[in-house]
Amino acid sequence: MTNNVVPLHKAPRQDAQDAPEDATDADLTQTIIDVVQNAEPRPVDPPTAEPGTWIADAQAYLADAPPVVPPALRRWDAFKDATRWTLSYYGHLSAFHTVRTPVYLGRLLARSPRGAARMLIRWGKWVADTEARPVEAKAAATADIEAWLTLSREHSRRVRPRRIASLAVATTTGITTTISAFLVPGWTLTAAITAATLTGLAGKKRDAKPLVTRYVATNVLRRLDSTEVFDALAAIGIEGKKGRRGVEFAAEIMRDGPGWRAEVDLPPGVEATSVLEKRAALAAAMRRPISTVWPEGDRTAHPGRLVLWVAQRDPAKAGRKLWPLMREGQADVYQPLPFGFDPRGNLVEITLMYSNLLVGGIPGSGKTSCALAIVLGVALDPTAELWIYELKGSGDLDSVKPVCHRYVSGDEDEDLEAALAGMRSGIAEYQRRAAFVRSLPASEVPEGRKVTRALAEKYPEQDLGPRVIVIDEVQELFTHDDYKDEATSLATRLIKKARAYGIILILLTQNPDAPSLPTSVSSSVGTRLCLAVMDWRANNNVLGTGAYDRGLRATDISIDEQGTGILARGREGTTVRAAFIKQTEAEDIAARALALRTAAGTLSGQSIGAQVEEHDVETVVDHLRVIWPDGIESVHSHRLVEALARLRPDLYGPWLEMDPAGASTALSAALKPFKVSTRQLTIRECCGGAKGLRWADLPAEEDGQ
Repeated sequence: MTNNVVPLHKAPRQDAQDAPEDATDADLTQTIIDVVQNAEPRPVDPPTAEPGTWIADAQAYLADAPPVVPPALRRWDAFKDATRWTLSYYGHLSAFHTVRTPVYLGRLLARSPRGAARMLIRWGKWVADTEARPVEAKAAATADIEAWLTLSREHSRRVRPRRIASLAVATTTGITTTISAFLVPGWTLTAAITAATLTGLAGKKRDAKPLVTRYVATNVLRRLDSTEVFDALAAIGIEGKKGRRGVEFAAEIMRDGPGWRAEVDLPPGVEATSVLEKRAALAAAMRRPISTVWPEGDRTAHPGRLVLWVAQRDPAKAGRKLWPLMREGQADVYQPLPFGFDPRGNLVEITLMYSNLLVGGIPGSGKTSCALAIVLGVALDPTAELWIYELKGSGDLDSVKPVCHRYVSGDEDEDLEAALAGMRSGIAEYQRRAAFVRSLPASEVPEGRKVTRALAEKYPEQDLGPRVIVIDEVQELFTHDDYKDEATSLATRLIKKARAYGIILILLTQNPDAPSLPTSVSSSVGTRLCLAVMDWRANNNVLGTGAYDRGLRATDISIDEQGTGILARGREGTTVRAAFIKQTEAEDIAARALALRTAAGTLSGQSIGAQVEEHDVETVVDHLRVIWPDGIESVHSHRLVEALARLRPDLYGPWLEMDPAGASTALSAALKPFKVSTRQLTIRECCGGAKGLRWADLPAEEDGQ
């Protein structure tokens, strides 16, 4: 339908100029109304070519023209996967029947007597020309002598050459067989078996078992077609309303790697996220395993474009694909590291530099596989320093212990304290690096105030290589009565400020609920990996607020799909299965990493038997900022001392043994070097008047501090 508008801003104005000078306002208004009502509509749609012309035909063709190069041939890796699958499928099919060839031969030999009898009967009927007998009998019965004589002569004419030919063939065959049996018995036997096999083809019984065993690929699913897509979308309520356009295909269904790809335009007003939210229902409507149905949106086209990829084989049952660095090569933490594979079999990389990583999932979801793929990638970068705190004590990461600057495995309080010390040391290190970077001219840090590979190589004496701190089972820290406040503060500070200076924090937890994963930590992490979880709350704790509603649902991942999760950076996510690495393979990779570091001379800390010094440059002012109550301007000293003792009992615990006046004096003395003084405060909500501190008296926190 053509949309038209009336040019109100032109015609009325022209008539108003032509109006008489003595016209009243009422006359002018009436003139404008008349012009508006009588004005010709102006078309607003762009002109189109007339139907039937070659231009219109070309426009219509180009609007729906198929891609010149199929998706399976656009990428080299996709082409390799398609070629590999084709060769493996037909190779397996050939091997399947080759192994069963003796069985097929035996079945043919068993049928050969029946087949030989059938062939002899057919040959006898052909020689005797039995087909003509009923006609001759009818002529004799009707006493049609002329017809009978004609048929008899015709019968003799056909039968005589057949008998002579049959006798000649039989005689020649008999003589040849007899002579060959004496001269070449092996070839004669082979020929006899071959003949018997061929005669067995004619010996099949009705409703008998097929000669060739049918090849049934139980893990290969049926081909995807448009009818299935239409019906499945309709089953979950995605279909055009009455009088409106419904589901339409933007391109033909085609092969895409080890599966099929369908690009669908949903009805107007329906977003692709509405299908993502119903992935389980969609798989149920298609009668396919949920691990084979992967809908996703294509925002490069429009929010209503749905790309539905369906695997030909269940990825959950497919054989494992080897980690790219399994046999050779080294990594670069400044670049994306190989991690796992998506449902299509494409490599998925993970970026750690200038980001942090949070991994969460229920017990048994494959967190160890993810941890190994990550830390082994870091280990293969000789310039990266590994600090690992495995707070379960199972030794899952022992394979990389020989290359770690610091390695702790255990779930005792001393192990938790070591993890806290490691984070404090990370803060001290980022403050040192921040001070150094600030001292450089802007020309030497063109990418901003952050540590780069070029900067680290230019100033090797500054030791600016990546430091990767891995804390497995971090919920042990966040739920500990004595350590949770400090652990939350340290982790939040590292995540927010240390990443620009090459300090990377990786947290792994098997209990991603609210108490075990503080909001200040989970909301600040840049890269997240959510394995199988039980409910939407845990899903959102790992992937971020609203992730479940956007279709990023790790709740749909079965616990049997170990190592499979949703990897998200920002609002978008992709399903990935971590490359499975056996412990023996991990030890071999770690040995290769040790050789790389030995050759580069970058072994340090525990890996060379040295005592690791975990520096702590946090001051009492830093600790006061951590424990200060939100929204409170003034706090008495004795309350601050109690909170400090809970945060760092090793430093402030002895102050609790003093009387309130002594504790207040100790706090004042600790603050004196920072030119911060306590003062007499009257706080009615607390306990009247006493020494205390105001938030405004604390020095402002600077970048890098």
